[in-house]
Amino acid sequence: MAQKFRIVIVGGGVAGLALATRLGNSVGRSGQAEITLVDKSFAHVWKPMLHCFAAGTAANENDRISFMSQASRHHFEFWPGEITALDRTARTISLAPIRDRLSGEVVVEARTLDYDAVVLSIGSRANDFGTPGVAEHCLFIDNLVDANGFNDRFRMELLRAFANGQELDIAIVGGGATGTQLAAELHKALDLASLYSFGRKPPRLRITLLEAGPRILPAFPEAVSAAAVRQLEAIGVSVRAGAMVSGADGNGFILKDGSRVPATLRVWAAGVKAPDVTSKFGGLKLSRSGQLEVRPSLQVMEDDNIFAMGDCAFIAEKPVAPTAQAARQQAHHLARVLPGWMKSGNPLPPFTFHNKGAVVALGDYNGWGTFPGGTVFGGGWLHGLSARLVHLMLYRQHQFELYGPVRGTISCLVDWLDVFVRPSVRLD
Repeated sequence: MAQKFRIVIVGGGVAGLALATRLGNSVGRSGQAEITLVDKSFAHVWKPMLHCFAAGTAANENDRISFMSQASRHHFEFWPGEITALDRTARTISLAPIRDRLSGEVVVEARTLDYDAVVLSIGSRANDFGTPGVAEHCLFIDNLVDANGFNDRFRMELLRAFANGQELDIAIVGGGATGTQLAAELHKALDLASLYSFGRKPPRLRITLLEAGPRILPAFPEAVSAAAVRQLEAIGVSVRAGAMVSGADGNGFILKDGSRVPATLRVWAAGVKAPDVTSKFGGLKLSRSGQLEVRPSLQVMEDDNIFAMGDCAFIAEKPVAPTAQAARQQAHHLARVLPGWMKSGNPLPPFTFHNKGAVVALGDYNGWGTFPGGTVFGGGWLHGLSARLVHLMLYRQHQFELYGPVRGTISCLVDWLDVFVRPSVRLD
C-alpha cells in the first residue's frame, strides 16, 4: 500500500487551523493525504481577541477551540509540541519535550515528525529591539499563555490596590491595534468588576500608552488616530506619542529624554518579529525581522516543499502587512492549490492579497473601521456601533468557518446564554 502524502502544519493560529481544517475536510477525508497540526498549546483563540483574554473580558471556554476536538471532527491529527529545528535533507521537524508546568518533569520526550510538505505558520511576537530591561521586566501578550499570565498578574495587582486603597499604574508600550485596544479593554474590565464590589469604590486605574511614532494606530487614517486619542483620554488613559523608550526596570519605563513613567505592570506590545526559532530552519533566508522570505507561491526561496504563511512569512516580491486578514487569505489559497500540487508537482499560482479594510474596537466605548479606499466608518453618537459590530461579525465568521453552520450557531447561542450565568469579567 502506497504511503499517504504527509503534510505537517506548524502553528494553530488563524492561518494554521483554517488550513488544517480545510485540508482535513478534502484530502484528509478522502485518504489522499495525512494532515498533522502541531502547536505548543492545546487550544486555539482568535488572535485579534488576545487583549480580551489579557483583560479577563473573554474568559468563556467557548472562545477557545480545542485542537484535539477540531482534529477529530475534521480528519486531521494534532500533536502538541513546540518546534525547535527543521532538517531539510531528512525532511523532519524536531519538537521540544513537553514538561509538566508545575514540576518541570518531562512528560513527553523530544521527538521528530517526518513530512513531505511542511507549512510554517508560527506567527509573530512583539519586538523589543534589544531595549535594556524589557525582556526581564515586561509582560507580553503574544499568545494565549502570555495573555492568561498577564491576566493573573492584573487581577492580583488589582486586588492589592483594592485592599490598600491605592491606584494601579499600568504602562503599555506600542500604540498599534494591540496596545490601544488593551488600554481600553482594561478599563472595561475594571468597570465590569466594579459591579461586584459590594458598593466599595474600586481602585483607580492609571494607564499610560506610550508610542514612539507621531501618532497611535498608524495603520489607520489620521482622523481615526485623533478620535481614538480623544476616546482613550475620556476614559482616563494618558496617551503619549513621540515617547521613545530607552529602558525598563522593576519600577517602570525610562524614556529617551531621561524622564520616567512609573508602572506596577509593564506591557510591551510594540513592533513585530518572527519567533527566534526561524534561525534554526536549515539556513532558510530571513527578513530583517526574522520572517521567512517566500515567493509569491508562499514557498520558501530554497525549498519547494517548505511553505510559510501568516505573520512569520515575508513575501519579498510584494510584502503584505502581518494581519489576521492576510493570514486567513493565505490559508485559503494553500487549501485550494496544495491538493493538486501534491499530485502533479506543477508550479503553484501566486498568492494575491485582497485588502478588505480594517477595524479597531475600543471595548464598548467606541470603534472605527476603514474600507479599502480609505473611507472611515464608526465613531459618532452611536460610539462606533457599526465598527464594533463588524469586529464581532469577523469573530463569528472565524467561528463559523472552523465549526461549520450548525456548531457555529450553537456557539453563538451558548455565548448569549452565558451572559445570564457567568460574570462578564474574570474574577477568579
